[in-house]
Amino acid sequence: MKRGFYPKLALTGIRKNRQTYIPYLLTCIGMVAMFYIVYALSENDALAAMRGGDTLQIMLSMGTGIMGIFAVIFLFYTNSFLIRRRKKEFGLYNILGMGKRNLAQVLIWECVIMYVISLSGGLFCGILFSKLGELCMARMLGEKAGFDFFVSFTSIKWTAVLFLVIFILILLNNLRQIQMSRPVELLHGEETAEKPPKANWLFALAGVILLGTAYFLAVVIDEPLSALSWFFIAVAMVIAATYLLFIAGSVVFCRLLQKNKAFYYKTNHFISVSSMAYRMKQNGAGLASICILSTMVLVTLSSTVCLYMGMEDSLHQRYPRDIVVETGYEKETNTETVHDNIDTILKEYGEAPENELHYRYLPVGTFFKGNTGYFDYSKVNDSSKDGEIDQLFVISLEDYNRLMGSTETLSDDEALIFCTKRDWEHDTVELDGIGSWKIKEVVSEFIPNGIDAMQMIPSVYLFVPDLKKVEDSMIYVTMSDGTGYRVTGIDYYGFDLSCSDEKQTAILKTICEDGQKGIGAEAVEEGQFSGMEAEGIAENRADFCGMYGGLFFLGIFLGIVFILGAVLIMYYKQIIEGYEDRKRFAILQQVGMTEREIRKSINAQILMVFFLPLAVAGIHTAFAFPIVSRILLLLGLVNTKLLIGVTAGCYLVFALFYVSVYAATSRVYYGIVTGEK
Repeated sequence: MKRGFYPKLALTGIRKNRQTYIPYLLTCIGMVAMFYIVYALSENDALAAMRGGDTLQIMLSMGTGIMGIFAVIFLFYTNSFLIRRRKKEFGLYNILGMGKRNLAQVLIWECVIMYVISLSGGLFCGILFSKLGELCMARMLGEKAGFDFFVSFTSIKWTAVLFLVIFILILLNNLRQIQMSRPVELLHGEETAEKPPKANWLFALAGVILLGTAYFLAVVIDEPLSALSWFFIAVAMVIAATYLLFIAGSVVFCRLLQKNKAFYYKTNHFISVSSMAYRMKQNGAGLASICILSTMVLVTLSSTVCLYMGMEDSLHQRYPRDIVVETGYEKETNTETVHDNIDTILKEYGEAPENELHYRYLPVGTFFKGNTGYFDYSKVNDSSKDGEIDQLFVISLEDYNRLMGSTETLSDDEALIFCTKRDWEHDTVELDGIGSWKIKEVVSEFIPNGIDAMQMIPSVYLFVPDLKKVEDSMIYVTMSDGTGYRVTGIDYYGFDLSCSDEKQTAILKTICEDGQKGIGAEAVEEGQFSGMEAEGIAENRADFCGMYGGLFFLGIFLGIVFILGAVLIMYYKQIIEGYEDRKRFAILQQVGMTEREIRKSINAQILMVFFLPLAVAGIHTAFAFPIVSRILLLLGLVNTKLLIGVTAGCYLVFALFYVSVYAATSRVYYGIVTGEK
């Protein structure tokens, strides 16, 4: 054959099938561009030099892995639609004398052409828009980006390698299908791929059980750490259940509709239901994919947008005051000297503390079994099946009344208690080796201390009439390996400042360096002073912006990727089903069915099929809300109302987008069925 025959044939095949190839190529270009942008930003030295830039780049590095994995799965899956449309063409080539080795060369050239177009177009767009990404990242961090244009050759290399591997895998799979098929099978590839399945009640029941179990886990799990552990298991169960219900359950549903004579024997219902039942195995897989991708879009966008919008709330939850100084002590100490030094430092900067917050507490990790808290962790192994580890904070009643503006009174054997992420159901509380108290009242709130802001494990606040009595008991925690430590009381002192973040950071640095001046060495030796720690909002705001901004940026990008996936699958399903239905509707026209009746039947089928994933995605998102909200507690998000509003808003916006995609793809489907295309 003449030189250039196979490349020309490959180009001709792509051009003649542009209705399916152009959307695929545009998607490939978009995914290459987004992968390059995220990878390049994770390697950008200018971002790394910004405050919080290192945290942001860690988030972006995680995102490149997620995008790479999804690109492999998604492009491999959507390519099956392309090769299915080409099988008849390859079968014709085979009958006309081209061997499978010749067909393989055509496929190789097609793969090379698509790879070159996707990579060159994607890298061009990625490099072009990477500066915009850098500007957005700098804006999120509250910094200014420079004017230099950064091109990451490392990102170009790994982007080229990743998509080369993806296209090679796709090529090998296509070659396998051609090699294992006979010419007749290739000619009828589109028809043989869709066989009417039987109603599989077992698979449908398995889907219901899996989905019910996943929903149950999402609703009943209370602890954030447990929620994080079970989240991915629940996600896997939901994905499996969705595919089972859309593939097997939908067929069962169609069979039930067919048994309903009042519903089934209507012109539009008869055509749409019988058509769906005929090929629901393939249809169900595509619809399940759309549903899963739609759910991913909703959960990803709602979570990351809410985290970014609620960043200041989370920041103040973690740092209740602009600057917090915690001084460790065991007996009556020199903590007043620390406070005096802080006042001196503030005066040197011309600032005064505002909204001061001061109290003392005794923090200790405690293993609770029933109403008894143990400090000997060697007992945990024997009792772990019916107990739990909490953070225990023992605080004086005097501090509680002062901070909460209350006038509670307690006898020596009484206490108040407040718990987070758990309920206290006992009338008494006992601390092993310390004492026991009757619970006069389970109070509903206490001021945030920042320590349990990440909500990783439950916290128990115990308000006692005499804190010094508990301190003098010298709580000693014994670890499971036999080692131990003595618990140190904490003097908590926080305050706000009405100055810039830069000045607050400078003040905090001075406090850390000079705040302990005046504390003699004898105080340390006598165990009266065990050090001081200071932290502030201004110093940590950049890291919060980096983490939440990075997650928000990734959420937007991953949302776009998932949307591209859903749209492409919807588009291909409409094209494939259009060509399959064209002959059937032509026959119906010949027997007297009008164009108006055909359009009505088409609309009934498309509405029934393509709006089902949107509805199920909404149900998935609603049941995922409890477990997602608990996971977000680990990142400091406690504003549940904000999460509800953002989730509902994301669903409404996505639904409008989904409707517009439906309108566009239904016109393509109708054009194919009626012979206009």
